[in-house]
Amino acid sequence: MKNFLTLFIVFFLIDNSIGQNSVTVSPTYICPPCNSSCDEIEHEAPGVCSHCNMVLVRKDLSKTIAFYLQDGVEVLDFAGPMEVFAYAGYNVFTVSADLKPIKSQGILTITPDYSIENAPKADILAFFGGNSSEASQNENVIEWVKNQKDIQYHFSVCTGAFILAESGVLDGKTATTFHNALDNLASQYPKIDVRKNVRYVDNGEVITTAGISAGIDGALHLVAKLQGVNAAKRTAYYMEYDNWRMGDGLLLADKNTYEPTISLKALKAFEGTYEYKDNTRFELTYDSQKGDLFAKIDGVSYPIYHETADTFSDVSNEPVFFKRNEKNEVIGYQLTKNGKLFKRMP
Repeated sequence: MKNFLTLFIVFFLIDNSIGQNSVTVSPTYICPPCNSSCDEIEHEAPGVCSHCNMVLVRKDLSKTIAFYLQDGVEVLDFAGPMEVFAYAGYNVFTVSADLKPIKSQGILTITPDYSIENAPKADILAFFGGNSSEASQNENVIEWVKNQKDIQYHFSVCTGAFILAESGVLDGKTATTFHNALDNLASQYPKIDVRKNVRYVDNGEVITTAGISAGIDGALHLVAKLQGVNAAKRTAYYMEYDNWRMGDGLLLADKNTYEPTISLKALKAFEGTYEYKDNTRFELTYDSQKGDLFAKIDGVSYPIYHETADTFSDVSNEPVFFKRNEKNEVIGYQLTKNGKLFKRMP
């Protein structure tokens, strides 16, 4: 509900209680990596970084992701997911077989941050298509993949799946890849259940996506798994990626990441005209296609995301506390718990 949009990455409401008799530890908040001095500053509470104006992230939710890139790698294969993960506040670095510059699609020259000899530990390993055989048929690269310990997730886009396949990560799992490479993946690696006509496949700790733009969908899905669906929605909104269809993949993990937190009937109860700042008003309506409430302010529609009970959050991850009367009717909202009540108009 703010005209000034900023990066975000975490839910506003987090239940920190871990038991009635347990000690509650307040999380530490940091600035998402922006290669500035503020990257080193730690904060005791959520908010916006005063240096770069990015929304602070919970330090314990931040992830480190290694993007393995080979010469000839497809630009959008890695650039799309890189933007998703950067907006989500993750620390992304690039790795290649050595430190020599590589050229993406013969156009973009990239100098890797690390080689496989000196790459730091990562929480997530990501691999991408475009001349992927240079990596999948490189014994040193495959050995490096196999030797990575305590990896939380493996992620591939397009024919990057062949690198995971060669390293054995996909053995006994279901996977997908670029449409022109599906048959080759199935014939070369019979231990893999290769699926066609899916945007991405989530095995729980291994996510493979179809070609090129599908990597953006898979990356948004991983953000939703790690930080909640609202974090992924905000990322897609910030990127103006209007084509994302939540859950449009083969989900084999036990947990339903996209299970609604509120019924349609309950959500529509918040529709109406409300007071806003500077004696203005806005209309709050439900968008059936996107499944969220939208506030139209100054001619622009901003999504409002349900968090829990009568609490929502806006695109900047700021809270919106709706209030009810004794008849359980929504009568307005507050932007802080004890702040001004902006009334719902009759």
